[in-house]
Amino acid sequence: MTGWPITEPYDAGLLDVGDGQQVSWEEYGNPAGKPAVFLHGGPGGGINAGQRRLFDPGRYRVLAFDQRGCGRSLPHASAPGADLSTNTTWHLVADIERLRAARGIDRWLVCGGSWGSALALAYAETHPERTSELLLRGVFTLRRSELDFYYNGGAGQLFPDRYEAFLAPLGGGGFRGDAIAAYHELLFDPDPAVHGPAGVAWSSWEAATITLEPDEDLIASFSEPAYALAFARIENHYFVHGGWFVDDQLIANAGRLRGIPGVIVQGRYDVATPAVTAWDLHRAWPEAELRIMPVAGHAYDEPQIFAELVAALDRFADRR
Repeated sequence: MTGWPITEPYDAGLLDVGDGQQVSWEEYGNPAGKPAVFLHGGPGGGINAGQRRLFDPGRYRVLAFDQRGCGRSLPHASAPGADLSTNTTWHLVADIERLRAARGIDRWLVCGGSWGSALALAYAETHPERTSELLLRGVFTLRRSELDFYYNGGAGQLFPDRYEAFLAPLGGGGFRGDAIAAYHELLFDPDPAVHGPAGVAWSSWEAATITLEPDEDLIASFSEPAYALAFARIENHYFVHGGWFVDDQLIANAGRLRGIPGVIVQGRYDVATPAVTAWDLHRAWPEAELRIMPVAGHAYDEPQIFAELVAALDRFADRR
């Protein structure tokens, strides 16, 4: 991974967004540059310094934040008795607007990958007047077909060893049923001996399958107990509720994006969010440029995906 140099944030803080939630945010780049907001994946993944390499620090003013319940935002979803009732897609869309207004930004480029692409679409379809451009990676819209493929057997046919480990907390390879619903009971069980291993198994499955080649360091980082539990709880909470979308809502409402310049970057061998969703979105939003990377999986730092994201951001940088 190359891209632009990692620069330190010039401002950061916690924004009280109501509901007892404080969202951790940072701004980096050029305070006079083109405004952009970076939406991380998961949900529950959090931001990291490596993501700053995507943006030219001389031409972009970037706001990045940890979504409710994860990263440095408070309270953390791994805490005992964590309440996720006010952690929904539409709470996050409202949080983005609060951050925009609090930082005095009128319009901005919206960039998101994986779950971040779903949140970017939800935001842009709700606030097209605030979205100057849209850059999406590994498109995910939480359709039931997408969730079933990844958690209920389709992806497991490609990664049977990893999938068996994913099913272990549910009784192993003989499990038959909805793994998302079954995991919900484990992840929110008050007993650490139950929710702890479930969190690690859920999060490790994702880490093991989002890169084209295995990344043991990534798997280890996703297996850290506090991170894994918050990540798994938030993801599962969103997936049990279908993202609080009507199935296919984000693609059906793509007409609201007309007039917004867009680029969709997709890995050909993305198992977590297969290319069919990016294709369906492109058909509904043909003005967007679809770039399918021929030798890439899901992660943003897959070499071809990373290079394409940087190239798209460089093209957008001087557009006002």
